[in-house]
Amino acid sequence: MHLAEFNFGTLRYPWGDPRLAGFENALDQVNVIAARSPGFVGRMPDAAMEAAQEDPTGPLADRPNTASTLSVWQGAAPLYQFVTKTLHAKIMAGRTAWFVPGDSGFLVCWWVPEGHRPDVAEGMVRWRMVQNTGDSQEAFGPNGLVAAASAETTENDG
Repeated sequence: MHLAEFNFGTLRYPWGDPRLAGFENALDQVNVIAARSPGFVGRMPDAAMEAAQEDPTGPLADRPNTASTLSVWQGAAPLYQFVTKTLHAKIMAGRTAWFVPGDSGFLVCWWVPEGHRPDVAEGMVRWRMVQNTGDSQEAFGPNGLVAAASAETTENDG
């Protein structure tokens, strides 16, 4: 099994606004770092993500001005390493300047069969599961990611 992750948040300003320049200018570099990271399998292409974000009838229709990423990893430990130990962590430390307070950094993870490429609709279903029932085998948030990464690291060390 591989681990899918979907994260999203509402931007304070429209895409292209100079106040988002620090965030927007870092996206390509963050994506390159992810693609080169051990355990990275793939991510939803920019054009597909943009189409999902802008679809007036899609899964993000009630969330205008959203920034989001959907990627697949070989496990929780490599994803956690990327999120916490690379430029990604530095960028997310500045999220209060770019995202609406209380509406940023939403994260959901879930296990998928190798080869499966989830879409935003699947990600939103999994996120709603966590919102409605908390972390479970079917979907989990940041605390579940930490626990899964720790379990994998312990397994690999033992």
